Amino acid sequence: MRHRKKTVKLGRAPAHRDALLAGLVCSLIEFGRVRTTLAKAKAARVLAERMVTLGKRGTLAARRLAVARLRRATAVRKLFAEVAPAFAERPGGYTRVLKLGPRASDNAEMALLEWTELTAAPKSAPKSTTSAE
Repeated sequence: MRHRKKTVKLGRAPAHRDALLAGLVCSLIEFGRVRTTLAKAKAARVLAERMVTLGKRGTLAARRLAVARLRRATAVRKLFAEVAPAFAERPGGYTRVLKLGPRASDNAEMALLEWTELTAAPKSAPKSTTSAE
């Protein structure tokens, strides 16, 4: 029985899984959204939420924990300087997972992992300048 075993294994060794999730979260911090499989997106969401919580603390200890987990100092700098302050008033739920449908090659369920507050609204079509007079 898998009672109280929360870790999703993703078919990888623990070190490989940690590196994969750290890379996904670093890409999410850098680009604002990541397109990946649904299982990986759900697993990375947990780590991303924890990293934002560390960023909201803003202490040196929190920064060191984030660097130890993400292994990329530039991503941690952006997390503490830009991402975490954007969620200062939000108590949780910093990311969303949008299902995209199956991938053409192997039929894997794809998803988009993105921040809830930092995504830009889609641009509307430009208005026509011709008059109907």
